Amino acid sequence: MLTKGDEYPLHQTPEPIAYSGTDRNFYDRYFFNGYAPDGSEFFAVAFGVYPHVNVADAHFSVVRDGVQHCLHASRILGMERMDLEVGPIAIDIVEPLKQLRVRIASGHGLSAELLFEGRAFPIEEPRFTHRIGPRTFMDYTRMTQNGRYSGWIEVDGVRRAIASGTLGTRDRSWGVRPIGTPDPQPYAPPMSPGFFWLWSPLNFPTQSVFYHRNADAEGHAWNTRGAIAADAAGAADIVEVTQADMALELQPGLRHARRATLTMQPAARAALRIEFEPIARFQMRGIGYFHPRWRHGELKGELLVEREDFALDGLDLLAPENLHIQAISRVRLEDADGHTEQGLGVLEQLIAGPYRPLGFGAMADPFQKQAD
Repeated sequence: MLTKGDEYPLHQTPEPIAYSGTDRNFYDRYFFNGYAPDGSEFFAVAFGVYPHVNVADAHFSVVRDGVQHCLHASRILGMERMDLEVGPIAIDIVEPLKQLRVRIASGHGLSAELLFEGRAFPIEEPRFTHRIGPRTFMDYTRMTQNGRYSGWIEVDGVRRAIASGTLGTRDRSWGVRPIGTPDPQPYAPPMSPGFFWLWSPLNFPTQSVFYHRNADAEGHAWNTRGAIAADAAGAADIVEVTQADMALELQPGLRHARRATLTMQPAARAALRIEFEPIARFQMRGIGYFHPRWRHGELKGELLVEREDFALDGLDLLAPENLHIQAISRVRLEDADGHTEQGLGVLEQLIAGPYRPLGFGAMADPFQKQAD
Protein backbone atom coordinates (compact mmCIF):
# COMPACT_ATOMS: atom_id res chain seq x y z
CA MET A 1 0.00 0.00 0.00
CA LEU A 2 2.07 2.93 -1.27
CA THR A 3 1.08 6.45 -0.17
CA LYS A 4 2.46 10.01 -0.34
CA GLY A 5 4.61 9.37 2.72
CA ASP A 6 6.65 6.78 0.84
CA GLU A 7 8.14 9.57 -1.28
CA TYR A 8 9.93 10.92 1.82
CA PRO A 9 12.80 9.31 3.79
CA LEU A 10 10.59 8.66 6.82
CA HIS A 11 10.46 4.85 7.00
CA GLN A 12 10.95 3.19 10.38
CA THR A 13 10.25 -0.40 9.34
CA PRO A 14 10.75 -2.38 6.11
CA GLU A 15 7.06 -1.82 5.30
CA PRO A 16 5.36 1.11 3.53
CA ILE A 17 4.56 4.18 5.65
CA ALA A 18 0.89 3.10 5.76
CA TYR A 19 1.83 0.44 8.32
CA SER A 20 3.22 1.09 11.81
CA GLY A 21 4.28 -2.27 13.15
CA THR A 22 1.45 -4.59 14.17
CA ASP A 23 -0.35 -3.07 17.18
CA ARG A 24 -3.91 -2.00 16.27
CA ASN A 25 -3.72 0.78 18.89
CA PHE A 26 -0.93 2.68 17.15
CA TYR A 27 -1.68 6.42 16.83
CA ASP A 28 -0.03 9.66 15.69
CA ARG A 29 -1.38 12.90 17.20
CA TYR A 30 -1.10 16.69 17.18
CA PHE A 31 -2.25 18.74 20.17
CA PHE A 32 -2.46 22.52 20.62
CA ASN A 33 -3.71 24.82 23.36
CA GLY A 34 -3.65 28.59 23.77
CA TYR A 35 -4.85 31.15 26.29
CA ALA A 36 -5.34 34.90 26.37
CA PRO A 37 -2.99 36.79 28.73
CA ASP A 38 -5.81 37.32 31.25
CA GLY A 39 -7.10 33.73 30.91
CA SER A 40 -10.43 34.96 29.55
CA GLU A 41 -10.34 32.81 26.41
CA PHE A 42 -8.89 29.32 25.96
CA PHE A 43 -8.78 27.09 22.90
CA ALA A 44 -7.44 23.63 22.12
CA VAL A 45 -7.09 21.29 19.15
CA ALA A 46 -6.50 17.54 18.84
CA PHE A 47 -5.80 15.81 15.53
CA GLY A 48 -5.21 12.05 15.44
CA VAL A 49 -4.27 9.48 12.81
CA TYR A 50 -4.90 5.80 13.59
CA PRO A 51 -3.41 3.81 10.70
CA HIS A 52 -4.37 0.29 11.76
CA VAL A 53 -8.06 1.08 12.26
CA ASN A 54 -7.99 3.32 9.15
CA VAL A 55 -9.46 6.37 10.93
CA ALA A 56 -8.48 10.04 11.31
CA ASP A 57 -10.25 12.42 13.67
CA ALA A 58 -9.93 16.02 14.76
CA HIS A 59 -11.42 18.27 17.43
CA PHE A 60 -11.46 22.02 18.07
CA SER A 61 -12.83 23.67 21.21
CA VAL A 62 -12.89 27.22 22.54
CA VAL A 63 -14.16 28.61 25.86
CA ARG A 64 -16.00 31.94 25.69
CA ASP A 65 -18.11 33.52 28.41
CA GLY A 66 -18.40 30.32 30.42
CA VAL A 67 -19.44 28.10 27.49
CA GLN A 68 -17.21 25.52 25.83
CA HIS A 69 -17.90 25.37 22.09
CA CYS A 70 -16.67 22.18 20.40
CA LEU A 71 -16.33 20.83 16.88
CA HIS A 72 -15.74 17.10 16.36
CA ALA A 73 -14.89 15.46 13.03
CA SER A 74 -13.98 11.93 11.94
CA ARG A 75 -13.33 10.27 8.59
CA ILE A 76 -11.98 7.09 7.09
CA LEU A 77 -8.24 7.56 6.68
CA GLY A 78 -7.91 5.67 3.41
CA MET A 79 -4.44 4.69 4.68
CA GLU A 80 -3.10 8.11 3.57
CA ARG A 81 -1.33 9.58 6.60
CA MET A 82 0.00 12.72 4.89
CA ASP A 83 -3.41 14.39 4.40
CA LEU A 84 -3.80 16.46 7.59
CA GLU A 85 -7.44 17.39 7.08
CA VAL A 86 -10.63 15.99 8.61
CA GLY A 87 -13.78 17.77 7.46
CA PRO A 88 -13.42 21.45 8.41
CA ILE A 89 -10.27 20.98 10.56
CA ALA A 90 -6.82 21.05 8.95
CA ILE A 91 -3.17 21.46 9.97
CA ASP A 92 -0.40 23.01 7.85
CA ILE A 93 3.25 22.38 8.73
CA VAL A 94 4.75 25.77 7.87
CA GLU A 95 8.25 25.05 9.20
CA PRO A 96 8.89 21.74 10.99
CA LEU A 97 9.57 22.10 14.72
CA LYS A 98 8.95 25.88 14.54
CA GLN A 99 5.67 26.97 12.91
CA LEU A 100 2.33 25.23 12.37
CA ARG A 101 -1.06 26.55 11.31
CA VAL A 102 -4.50 25.26 12.28
CA ARG A 103 -7.42 26.11 9.99
CA ILE A 104 -11.10 25.64 10.90
CA ALA A 105 -13.37 26.16 7.90
CA SER A 106 -16.75 27.85 8.36
CA GLY A 107 -20.01 25.97 8.13
CA HIS A 108 -20.80 24.83 11.68
CA GLY A 109 -20.72 28.16 13.51
CA LEU A 110 -17.04 27.77 14.45
CA SER A 111 -14.10 28.87 12.33
CA ALA A 112 -10.52 29.91 12.99
CA GLU A 113 -7.03 30.44 11.69
CA LEU A 114 -4.29 29.95 14.27
CA LEU A 115 -0.56 30.30 13.68
CA PHE A 116 1.69 28.73 16.31
CA GLU A 117 5.33 29.84 16.57
CA GLY A 118 7.60 27.94 18.95
CA ARG A 119 9.58 29.80 21.60
CA ALA A 120 12.42 27.26 21.68
CA PHE A 121 13.32 23.82 20.37
CA PRO A 122 10.80 21.15 21.52
CA ILE A 123 11.66 18.97 24.48
CA GLU A 124 11.50 15.19 24.10
CA GLU A 125 9.72 13.62 27.05
CA PRO A 126 10.90 10.20 28.27
CA ARG A 127 9.29 7.27 26.45
CA PHE A 128 5.97 6.38 28.10
CA THR A 129 5.86 2.60 28.53
CA HIS A 130 3.33 1.17 30.99
CA ARG A 131 1.83 -2.27 31.39
CA ILE A 132 -1.11 -3.43 33.46
CA GLY A 133 -0.18 -6.98 34.29
CA PRO A 134 1.12 -8.47 31.03
CA ARG A 135 -0.90 -6.11 28.82
CA THR A 136 0.72 -3.07 27.21
CA PHE A 137 -1.39 -0.05 28.13
CA MET A 138 0.84 2.70 26.73
CA ASP A 139 4.07 2.83 24.76
CA TYR A 140 4.67 6.17 23.09
CA THR A 141 6.96 9.19 22.69
CA ARG A 142 5.99 12.85 22.87
CA MET A 143 7.65 16.16 22.09
CA THR A 144 6.36 19.35 23.70
CA GLN A 145 6.90 22.98 22.76
CA ASN A 146 5.62 26.28 24.17
CA GLY A 147 4.87 29.09 21.77
CA ARG A 148 3.02 32.22 20.73
CA TYR A 149 -0.21 32.46 18.70
CA SER A 150 -1.63 34.87 16.18
CA GLY A 151 -4.80 34.72 14.08
CA TRP A 152 -8.52 34.77 14.86
CA ILE A 153 -11.45 32.66 16.11
CA GLU A 154 -15.10 33.09 15.13
CA VAL A 155 -18.01 31.71 17.17
CA ASP A 156 -21.52 32.06 15.73
CA GLY A 157 -20.63 35.11 13.67
CA VAL A 158 -18.55 36.86 16.34
CA ARG A 159 -14.93 37.02 15.17
CA ARG A 160 -12.18 38.00 17.60
CA ALA A 161 -8.53 38.45 16.81
CA ILE A 162 -6.19 36.40 18.95
CA ALA A 163 -5.17 38.74 21.76
CA SER A 164 -1.62 40.06 21.66
CA GLY A 165 0.48 38.02 24.06
CA THR A 166 -1.56 34.82 23.66
CA LEU A 167 0.67 31.88 24.60
CA GLY A 168 0.24 28.15 24.79
CA THR A 169 1.67 24.75 24.06
CA ARG A 170 1.65 22.23 21.29
CA ASP A 171 2.79 18.63 21.30
CA ARG A 172 3.25 15.68 18.99
CA SER A 173 2.96 12.14 20.27
CA TRP A 174 3.06 8.78 18.54
CA GLY A 175 3.02 5.16 19.61
CA VAL A 176 0.50 2.95 21.38
CA ARG A 177 -2.32 3.93 23.73
CA PRO A 178 -5.97 2.79 23.98
CA ILE A 179 -7.98 4.00 20.97
CA GLY A 180 -11.39 3.37 19.46
CA THR A 181 -13.66 0.65 20.82
CA PRO A 182 -12.30 -0.55 24.19
CA ASP A 183 -10.85 -4.05 24.47
CA PRO A 184 -13.64 -6.29 25.87
CA GLN A 185 -11.15 -8.80 27.30
CA PRO A 186 -11.04 -8.35 31.11
CA TYR A 187 -7.80 -8.20 33.05
CA ALA A 188 -6.64 -11.56 34.39
CA PRO A 189 -6.58 -11.70 37.32
CA PRO A 190 -9.16 -8.94 37.88
CA MET A 191 -7.58 -5.69 39.09
CA SER A 192 -8.44 -2.05 39.68
CA PRO A 193 -5.74 -0.06 37.89
CA GLY A 194 -5.23 3.54 38.87
CA PHE A 195 -4.07 6.34 36.59
CA PHE A 196 -2.57 9.54 37.98
CA TRP A 197 -1.48 12.25 35.53
CA LEU A 198 -0.20 15.81 35.96
CA TRP A 199 1.21 17.87 33.09
CA SER A 200 2.21 21.51 33.46
CA PRO A 201 3.82 23.38 30.55
CA LEU A 202 4.30 26.95 31.82
CA ASN A 203 5.03 30.22 30.01
CA PHE A 204 7.13 32.88 31.75
CA PRO A 205 8.35 36.14 30.13
CA THR A 206 11.70 34.79 28.91
CA GLN A 207 11.51 31.03 29.47
CA SER A 208 9.33 27.94 29.49
CA VAL A 209 9.10 25.43 32.32
CA PHE A 210 7.87 21.86 31.84
CA TYR A 211 6.88 19.20 34.38
CA HIS A 212 4.83 16.01 34.21
CA ARG A 213 4.22 12.97 36.37
CA ASN A 214 2.51 9.64 35.67
CA ALA A 215 2.09 7.45 38.73
CA ASP A 216 0.44 4.17 39.68
CA ALA A 217 -2.23 3.65 42.33
CA GLU A 218 0.38 3.53 45.10
CA GLY A 219 1.89 6.85 44.04
CA HIS A 220 5.02 5.42 42.43
CA ALA A 221 5.97 7.48 39.37
CA TRP A 222 6.51 5.45 36.21
CA ASN A 223 7.22 8.50 34.02
CA THR A 224 8.25 12.00 35.09
CA ARG A 225 10.42 14.86 33.88
CA GLY A 226 11.20 18.50 34.45
CA ALA A 227 12.94 20.84 32.02
CA ILE A 228 13.53 24.57 31.42
CA ALA A 229 13.95 26.19 28.01
CA ALA A 230 14.96 29.83 27.60
CA ASP A 231 13.54 31.61 24.57
CA ALA A 232 15.35 30.57 21.36
CA ALA A 233 17.06 27.66 23.16
CA GLY A 234 18.32 24.89 20.95
CA ALA A 235 18.16 21.20 21.84
CA ALA A 236 21.53 21.35 23.63
CA ASP A 237 20.50 24.41 25.67
CA ILE A 238 17.52 22.86 27.48
CA VAL A 239 18.18 22.64 31.22
CA GLU A 240 17.36 19.32 32.85
CA VAL A 241 15.72 19.27 36.26
CA THR A 242 17.33 16.65 38.46
CA GLN A 243 14.60 16.63 41.11
CA ALA A 244 10.99 17.80 40.94
CA ASP A 245 7.80 17.23 42.88
CA MET A 246 4.32 18.73 42.94
CA ALA A 247 2.06 19.03 45.98
CA LEU A 248 -1.70 19.35 45.40
CA GLU A 249 -4.43 20.87 47.52
CA LEU A 250 -7.66 19.44 46.13
CA GLN A 251 -11.02 21.15 45.84
CA PRO A 252 -13.34 19.69 48.50
CA GLY A 253 -15.03 16.53 47.23
CA LEU A 254 -13.35 16.67 43.81
CA ARG A 255 -10.33 15.22 42.01
CA HIS A 256 -9.14 18.62 40.79
CA ALA A 257 -6.61 20.94 42.42
CA ARG A 258 -7.55 24.15 44.20
CA ARG A 259 -3.86 25.04 44.48
CA ALA A 260 -0.55 23.40 43.66
CA THR A 261 3.13 23.92 44.42
CA LEU A 262 5.92 22.67 42.18
CA THR A 263 9.46 22.46 43.58
CA MET A 264 12.34 21.91 41.15
CA GLN A 265 16.11 21.55 41.34
CA PRO A 266 17.57 22.36 37.91
CA ALA A 267 21.01 21.03 37.08
CA ALA A 268 23.71 23.51 38.21
CA ARG A 269 21.14 26.22 39.02
CA ALA A 270 19.32 27.56 42.05
CA ALA A 271 16.33 25.57 43.29
CA LEU A 272 12.96 27.07 42.46
CA ARG A 273 9.40 26.99 43.69
CA ILE A 274 6.33 27.63 41.52
CA GLU A 275 2.90 28.38 42.99
CA PHE A 276 -0.22 27.63 40.89
CA GLU A 277 -3.45 29.59 41.12
CA PRO A 278 -6.08 27.99 38.83
CA ILE A 279 -8.34 30.65 37.31
CA ALA A 280 -10.35 28.77 34.65
CA ARG A 281 -11.16 25.23 33.53
CA PHE A 282 -11.13 23.49 30.16
CA GLN A 283 -12.83 20.10 29.81
CA MET A 284 -10.64 17.75 27.78
CA ARG A 285 -13.71 15.87 26.59
CA GLY A 286 -14.20 18.89 24.30
CA ILE A 287 -11.34 17.57 22.16
CA GLY A 288 -12.27 13.90 22.47
CA TYR A 289 -10.54 12.71 25.65
CA PHE A 290 -12.94 10.35 27.48
CA HIS A 291 -15.83 11.70 25.44
CA PRO A 292 -18.74 9.21 25.64
CA ARG A 293 -19.50 9.55 21.89
CA TRP A 294 -16.26 10.84 20.39
CA ARG A 295 -13.54 8.50 21.57
CA HIS A 296 -10.27 9.00 19.73
CA GLY A 297 -9.96 6.57 16.86
CA GLU A 298 -13.54 5.33 16.90
CA LEU A 299 -15.02 4.58 13.47
CA LYS A 300 -17.77 7.08 12.55
CA GLY A 301 -18.13 6.23 8.86
CA GLU A 302 -16.88 7.98 5.74
CA LEU A 303 -17.16 11.47 7.30
CA LEU A 304 -19.04 12.82 10.31
CA VAL A 305 -18.89 16.36 11.73
CA GLU A 306 -20.75 17.42 14.88
CA ARG A 307 -21.05 20.64 16.90
CA GLU A 308 -21.36 20.49 20.69
CA ASP A 309 -21.72 23.25 23.31
CA PHE A 310 -21.94 23.01 27.08
CA ALA A 311 -21.83 25.43 30.00
CA LEU A 312 -18.91 24.86 32.34
CA ASP A 313 -20.91 25.75 35.44
CA GLY A 314 -23.15 22.96 36.67
CA LEU A 315 -21.21 20.02 35.19
CA ASP A 316 -20.90 16.90 37.30
CA LEU A 317 -17.13 17.00 37.79
CA LEU A 318 -17.09 13.48 39.22
CA ALA A 319 -18.59 11.99 36.06
CA PRO A 320 -15.93 9.96 34.21
CA GLU A 321 -16.04 12.17 31.11
CA ASN A 322 -15.39 15.31 33.21
CA LEU A 323 -12.42 14.15 35.29
CA HIS A 324 -9.80 15.07 32.69
CA ILE A 325 -9.22 18.84 32.67
CA GLN A 326 -6.70 21.54 31.98
CA ALA A 327 -6.77 24.28 34.61
CA ILE A 328 -5.55 27.60 33.23
CA SER A 329 -3.35 28.91 36.02
CA ARG A 330 -1.49 31.99 37.07
CA VAL A 331 1.95 30.87 38.18
CA ARG A 332 4.55 32.58 40.34
CA LEU A 333 8.17 31.42 40.24
CA GLU A 334 10.70 32.17 42.94
CA ASP A 335 14.20 30.71 43.05
CA ALA A 336 16.58 30.30 45.95
CA ASP A 337 18.44 33.47 44.92
CA GLY A 338 15.28 35.57 45.35
CA HIS A 339 14.48 36.03 41.66
CA THR A 340 10.73 36.03 40.93
CA GLU A 341 8.64 35.84 37.74
CA GLN A 342 4.93 35.82 36.99
CA GLY A 343 3.58 33.62 34.21
CA LEU A 344 0.64 31.65 32.88
CA GLY A 345 0.22 28.00 32.03
CA VAL A 346 -1.96 24.95 32.45
CA LEU A 347 -2.16 22.22 35.04
CA GLU A 348 -3.58 19.19 33.25
CA GLN A 349 -5.08 16.69 35.68
CA LEU A 350 -6.48 13.18 35.47
CA ILE A 351 -6.88 11.04 38.57
CA ALA A 352 -8.90 7.95 37.65
CA GLY A 353 -9.43 4.92 39.84
CA PRO A 354 -7.52 4.32 43.07
CA TYR A 355 -4.76 6.65 44.17
CA ARG A 356 -3.60 5.85 47.71
CA PRO A 357 -1.57 9.02 48.48
CA LEU A 358 -4.75 11.12 48.19
CA GLY A 359 -7.09 8.51 49.65
CA PHE A 360 -9.04 7.62 46.51
CA GLY A 361 -10.68 4.22 46.35
CA ALA A 362 -10.95 1.27 43.99
CA MET A 363 -12.25 1.05 40.45
CA ALA A 364 -15.50 -0.46 41.70
CA ASP A 365 -16.22 3.06 43.00
CA PRO A 366 -13.65 4.89 40.91
CA PHE A 367 -14.60 8.51 41.23
CA GLN A 368 -15.56 8.92 44.89
CA LYS A 369 -13.10 9.61 47.64
CA GLN A 370 -12.41 6.67 49.91
CA ALA A 371 -13.98 6.96 53.34
CA ASP A 372 -11.58 7.54 56.25
